Amino acid sequence: MLELKNISYEVDDDNDNKEILKNVNLTIDEHFVAITGPNGGGKSTLARIIAGIHTPTSGQILFNGEDITDLSITERAKRGISFAFQQPVHFKGLTVKDLVNIAAGKPMSVSDICDILSEVGLCAREYIDREVNSSLSGGELKRIEIATILARGTQLSIFDEPEAGIDLWSFNSLIKVFEKMRDEINGSILIISHQERILNIADKIIVIANGSVDSIGSKEEIMPRLMNQPSTCKTLTDKA
Repeated sequence: MLELKNISYEVDDDNDNKEILKNVNLTIDEHFVAITGPNGGGKSTLARIIAGIHTPTSGQILFNGEDITDLSITERAKRGISFAFQQPVHFKGLTVKDLVNIAAGKPMSVSDICDILSEVGLCAREYIDREVNSSLSGGELKRIEIATILARGTQLSIFDEPEAGIDLWSFNSLIKVFEKMRDEINGSILIISHQERILNIADKIIVIANGSVDSIGSKEEIMPRLMNQPSTCKTLTDKA
């Protein structure tokens, strides 16, 4: 379980402190949680604070009862927190097989790697020996990144706008992957997203606006209000 207590985050903006997050309090223990809200509201900053990329100005982060506020991203990863960026990193010279083995923290059999790639909708025969470089599309890179998270078996998997920069076909495939993860994962998925289809498969939706928690609830409680705010909730035909 993840608990955020009075999390605030400020940055120095031309010698003037700008408050990005203001006393955020959250508890996340459901299988699939989506965070949404207006652009610039602090969603991605919050995800990076949970992962350990940013350090909060004040407040406390508890993961499974342990205070991880001051732990590095590496130490948090060891405790079972993973983070997927909007734009996955390229690894020239590193194959998909190599990357999955590194993520797992141990050598995996070709059969096991193939099973994981199949889970994210990739034909193992075509991808296992390919380099993780610019020859792969955005959708392919996103699915490979998800495969590494599956290989790690993390307790908390964080995705920052996974729909960004991918086409509609790839997005539809990602939805199927996330639905499968939601049903089978032994832990929690936290996704930052504007996309209606992602929000619709969430167990809980958290709306962040102006650096604070605006509302929390089920999709039945939150979605009707979001659908009346086109700048917040996007449809499949909108640009991610």
